[in-house]
Amino acid sequence: MRNRLAILTALIACALPHVASAHPHIFVESRLEVIGGPDGNVQELRNVWRFDEVFSSSVLLDFDKNTDLKLDEHELAELGETMRTSLADYHYFTTLTMNGATVGVTKPDVIHVTFKDGQILVFFVVKPDKPMPLKGRLTFGIYDPTMYTAIDFPTDKDLVAEGPAFAKCQHKVVRPDPDEVLSQNSSTLTDAFFNDPTGTDMSKMFATRLEMTC
Repeated sequence: MRNRLAILTALIACALPHVASAHPHIFVESRLEVIGGPDGNVQELRNVWRFDEVFSSSVLLDFDKNTDLKLDEHELAELGETMRTSLADYHYFTTLTMNGATVGVTKPDVIHVTFKDGQILVFFVVKPDKPMPLKGRLTFGIYDPTMYTAIDFPTDKDLVAEGPAFAKCQHKVVRPDPDEVLSQNSSTLTDAFFNDPTGTDMSKMFATRLEMTC
């Protein structure tokens, strides 16, 4: 079977040449929990993604190797591993900053996948790739820099900070308007960003994010 919508291509390889003309083909409802550790650093980020039914049905066709119209344990594990490998170059769509500087994330140990009520559900944990103390201004967001996947947080309560370490932090959820961002930053967005947004770190301006001051 031709893997026409393998995660390798569908989720990350379809970056369009110009951001202004890009539009999403995959839709995800997301939840992000930012966990503060007892040492005063960000411990981990817990992600839950629910993919739209159209994309989910296509994935079912591609990964249902025994054609029984469901995804068994082994097929789900293969899908999760494909995503874990494919999304590494895109930092798992995770956008972190610490006092304005971008912070990377580590590769998750595993991406858990289930198929429920006709939709793909994905669960995984990433960690900052360096210590991220709860000091100053921090941001946490999920965003596809190719704009091929639209990642939405249905409510502000789906972007949360957990743990007593955040007790002294003030936070808010920011939902940027892409047209406003482009208009307000047209003089600073470079040609490199418009030609290949994945090659820059400017996509953080477009991400729905949790902003925190500690």
